[in-house]
Amino acid sequence: MAENTNQPGTDLPGDSTPGRSASAQAARPQVVVIGGGFGGIEAVKKFKGEEVDVTLIDRSNHHLFQPLLYQVATAGLVPSDIARPLREIFRRQENVEVVLSEVRQIDVQARRVITEDLVVPYDFLVLACGARHSYFGNPEWEQFAPGLKNIVDAVSIRTRMLRAFEIAEKAVDEAERNAAMTFVIVGGGPTGVEMAGAISEIARHTMTRDFRRIHTAKAKVIVIEGAPRILAGFAPGLSESAKRQLESIGVEVHEGIHVTNVTAEGVEIKGGQFIPARTVVWAAGNAAAPLGGTLGVPIDKAGRVIVNEDLTIPGRPEIQVIGDMACFTHQTGKPLPGVSPAAMQMGRHATRNVLETLAGGRPMNFHYVDKGSLATIGRNKAVADLNFVRFGGFLAWIAWAGIHIFYLVGFRNRFVVMADWIWNYFSFYKGSRLITGLQDGGNALHHPQPGSKPLSATPITLMPTSVATTDEKR
Repeated sequence: MAENTNQPGTDLPGDSTPGRSASAQAARPQVVVIGGGFGGIEAVKKFKGEEVDVTLIDRSNHHLFQPLLYQVATAGLVPSDIARPLREIFRRQENVEVVLSEVRQIDVQARRVITEDLVVPYDFLVLACGARHSYFGNPEWEQFAPGLKNIVDAVSIRTRMLRAFEIAEKAVDEAERNAAMTFVIVGGGPTGVEMAGAISEIARHTMTRDFRRIHTAKAKVIVIEGAPRILAGFAPGLSESAKRQLESIGVEVHEGIHVTNVTAEGVEIKGGQFIPARTVVWAAGNAAAPLGGTLGVPIDKAGRVIVNEDLTIPGRPEIQVIGDMACFTHQTGKPLPGVSPAAMQMGRHATRNVLETLAGGRPMNFHYVDKGSLATIGRNKAVADLNFVRFGGFLAWIAWAGIHIFYLVGFRNRFVVMADWIWNYFSFYKGSRLITGLQDGGNALHHPQPGSKPLSATPITLMPTSVATTDEKR
């Protein structure tokens, strides 16, 4: 049993798990899970009814269904449709305590988790902190090309996308208008492909009647992928199918091309070519949460902790690392894919290892069961690799939608998302087209992104008849 070694006079805040008495903490093993993503949630759920006390620590108060985050970024869903408060999820699991705090350090010698305002002792620790987007040594690009990992990212991208159309509507210079209506997605993995398809759909269908001076259907959506093909984790035939489906909805796909610079004006690619674009979305790489680097064990170049076959770390059988934080190569020789099924299986396995250890046994080796992969391109368009069969098109899209509905947390979220999708399918309506974060009484449209050139000072003369009439847009 871990002992609290926080001595009087230290600078560390707190000295125990909040909400539990010292006697209660001494009575049962203390399990701390850091991270409320897919892996962390699964690990905590499996402790239900067990004689342990579980503390779940996260700097956000909600679990986020990340596979649908791109739909928040493209105005298809609202954040509450794909998120659920952690306290609500575990309100009936009496051996679980939820703590909203950011972890600063892990004292592996004293078995303590040190947060910004607490010190939480543990007997067993499960690290499930996830990952953040990586700019491959160019962090300055983030201000011009945000990634997509949380709700703040999604709302920011949604605002940039919608604001770009507003800028194009007011632009008097053709080059400026074209740049505003060019959307570049850096990275051709599932997130990049899904983002590209969704932006194309909202431009070609949802907003065609909303503007008077621009044809939104003429918006240019470009995917830039450094690998030889998009969706590199899928079979080559499915990658080619995805490319064809993207091109059929007007998306330009560039493979085997690397981005060399990102500015407020656009994207520069290898060879010196510059693509003017006001909206750039980064979907090209991930780096594990930096907390793994504080454990004193080897990590890979992406910051993932190199774990043992049983998910524990070298020399510390009481600590397990799962999900995007873990570099598990024992099964295939390569790290497992950073997908939710892998994190969920790891979470369940971590709980089994803790319970097995408490019963006097030893941690068991982990084995990942790959149930297949899916990626959507847009309406009626997707690719699916279910291991025993591979296919694309409408059936793949139905499979993708059904599986995502099934894995959403909570009946309310499942019902609302399904209802929204059905309504959107028949109406092409996306009701979350809200530009938020405006400043100065709503004049933020006049404030360009950092380093970008302002709109032309030439005034626009409003005419009774639109430059682009309704008939022309059809």
